Amino acid sequence: MSDADARPEGPPDFVRGLGFSDACLADAERFSGMLAEANSRVNLVGASTLADYWRRHFLDSAQLLTLAPSARVWADLGSGAGFPGVILAILLKDVAGARVYLVESMAKRCRFLDEAVRALALPASVHNARAESLALDVDVVTARACAPLTRLLGFARPSLKRGARGLFLKGAEVDSELAEARKSWRFVLATHPSLSDPRGRILEITELARVA
Repeated sequence: MSDADARPEGPPDFVRGLGFSDACLADAERFSGMLAEANSRVNLVGASTLADYWRRHFLDSAQLLTLAPSARVWADLGSGAGFPGVILAILLKDVAGARVYLVESMAKRCRFLDEAVRALALPASVHNARAESLALDVDVVTARACAPLTRLLGFARPSLKRGARGLFLKGAEVDSELAEARKSWRFVLATHPSLSDPRGRILEITELARVA
């Protein structure tokens, strides 16, 4: 079975019940097709996850907006295949002042992201750069599957120092990552359950500083 064959046909009922517009869901569905096609050429996501696109990728990304509904400017570090950044840009497409910075160090992934941004006319820009080299003025800095938390906080530090809030999607190893990160960093933490994975949590981090 090809990646394209594994792609589900349209949003399931649990996604339609979230209240997103038909236009947003159409863009998200179109993006799933672009992802499946590109994934056959470039390793962007695990091929087995494509059949569960709406939960594993769309809902996992979209849930961040429930934690920061007034945020307009986002930075997605290590954006990779565009999660959560492209999904956030789709959902913010018609919101005045919205902007999503997609930060990715691998050029081949940036080419895919550029193609998606252009094709879907998204309020987003792609930055082929290392995350720690950019100090972006944003409301929220986010990441998924970018790096262990200790390193991720170093990547996010320039934006957090400028007043951004961190919202980081983490999986089953979140407790061990937090324990390790606290050896190097001090921060204020709030945790939120993941809507897409009962083992996961979203870490809300502010007031980041190095341990003396």
